[in-house]
Amino acid sequence: MNRFEGRVAVVTGAASGIGLATSRRLAAEGATVVTVDLADTAELAAEIGGDPVMADIADEAAVQALYAGVKERHGRVDVAFHNAGISPPDDDSILDTGLDAWERVLRINTTSVYLGCKYVLPIMLEQGRGSIVNTASFVALMGAATSQIAYTASKGGVLAMTRELGVQFARQGVRVNALCPGPVATPLLLELFAKDPERAARRLVHVPMGRFAQPEEIAASVAFLASDDASFITASQFIVDGGITGAYVTPL
Repeated sequence: MNRFEGRVAVVTGAASGIGLATSRRLAAEGATVVTVDLADTAELAAEIGGDPVMADIADEAAVQALYAGVKERHGRVDVAFHNAGISPPDDDSILDTGLDAWERVLRINTTSVYLGCKYVLPIMLEQGRGSIVNTASFVALMGAATSQIAYTASKGGVLAMTRELGVQFARQGVRVNALCPGPVATPLLLELFAKDPERAARRLVHVPMGRFAQPEEIAASVAFLASDDASFITASQFIVDGGITGAYVTPL
């Protein structure tokens, strides 16, 4: 498929996991991908014919410069996938999570999405079209006794903000949707659970499919939401969780 032929896509958190897989998927479908991360993505950009940018997406000046630069170099932004985020070990129960961890997670996971939308929307509105996909999470939809309170709150904020933007700009040609992945086999998650197999088993038992998602499976969902195939989808929570949010009792 060449659903993104001639289009420009910005992907944050492009150095690994979902962002890496999505950069490759969008490029494979014809997009010029701007790969954004704190880490250097020059090698990835060379691989996919993209445009690497090192930026702190939680810094307003950096995000403003990012989108101004993309507009200047490429003339447009058709897709913005705001995906960068963190889930640090000091984010735990509300009884144990300090204010520093809370504010750090909210700044990177939620404020960065606010900034990305704030500075890409004027470009898309001027074009009269565009698709924004913001990474929320299935934890924005349900509670967990294995709490990561700041992460959960941050993703709930992304979900609510996305819904509002999707409604606000629906008649101006810009679609805004929230991706809600279940647990994904990213390096961060695998490292966390490799250290604690009990913690992994505690989560896997709730997944009807009995496994974590692969980053490429999430990338395929992003490509759908960002494409014209999803032209009547906006303000949605697009759940890709292996059935977690639909389950009461899972298979043995």
